[in-house]
Amino acid sequence: MTKTVATKPAVRVRRRPGMQDSRAYRAFRVVNTVVLLGVVAVTLYPFLNIVAQSFSDEAAIRAGEVNLLPRGFNTVTYQLVMSDDMFWRNYQNTVVYTVVATAIAMVLTTCYAYVLSKHELRGRSALIGIAVFTMFFNGGLIPNYVLITSLGMKNTLWAIVLPNAISVFNLLVMKSFFENMPRELEEAAQIDGLSTYGVLWRIVLPLSKAVVSTMTLFYAVSFWNSWFAGFLYMDRAELFPVTVYLRNLIAGAETAGSTGGSGDSLLQVAANIQSVTIVLTVLPILAVYPFIQRFFVSGVMLGSVKQ
Repeated sequence: MTKTVATKPAVRVRRRPGMQDSRAYRAFRVVNTVVLLGVVAVTLYPFLNIVAQSFSDEAAIRAGEVNLLPRGFNTVTYQLVMSDDMFWRNYQNTVVYTVVATAIAMVLTTCYAYVLSKHELRGRSALIGIAVFTMFFNGGLIPNYVLITSLGMKNTLWAIVLPNAISVFNLLVMKSFFENMPRELEEAAQIDGLSTYGVLWRIVLPLSKAVVSTMTLFYAVSFWNSWFAGFLYMDRAELFPVTVYLRNLIAGAETAGSTGGSGDSLLQVAANIQSVTIVLTVLPILAVYPFIQRFFVSGVMLGSVKQ
């Protein structure tokens, strides 16, 4: 004979028909909506203006007639840049540099942060102090250049990847996240026989998608936009990242314009080359961002709640 156990129905919180938001709360919602729409407009307007200038005619740009829509639709600069084989070679370099550098940075930062999150670790304070010290002090440009050159990393991928492999800010954010994770989960995994790396790989990382995605975005954007390391450590044009290629293109166009260069194409390039380079540089990040946006929203709240 089986015994049936009665279950309590789910409790639903219902809004009373007569309940209404207070006048102060309604005013807050209106003000909040207006302010947020204003922030969106202020943030979006410069980018739309840049896109419009990149497709506008040189005369309209110099006359200040370009606002949100292109004036005198023109793609001469895009055609000039995208028809150059070196542009695509440097673009490929940037993709390789960004992927490899981000992967290495995430491995090093995750392992270092996980170690620092263990309060029982001997020498933990010294390791944190060493990391924080590098936020405020460094060897300087010339010693760094001499070091990279003496190590034989000049004109190689490692000159861009290794010097900035760990961001101390990202390291401290990940450490804070790992410290707030329930210790009982790791203790249970250790009882089941998992090693330290097993706990990190099979327990900690699957529960840390928010922080991992956020830090990956931060690193990827940083390496993608970086140009000074390539400009400093690369001597051959075929090794440049695309940011250095576009920087040299801007410098050349501005020099030609300032020296009174003639030709409609040359004037057109000098007028909107900066807008075109901004669009070409930002476009890949805009394409990737929607796929990790949901993790990024969760990641920006990291460390806001303490146990």
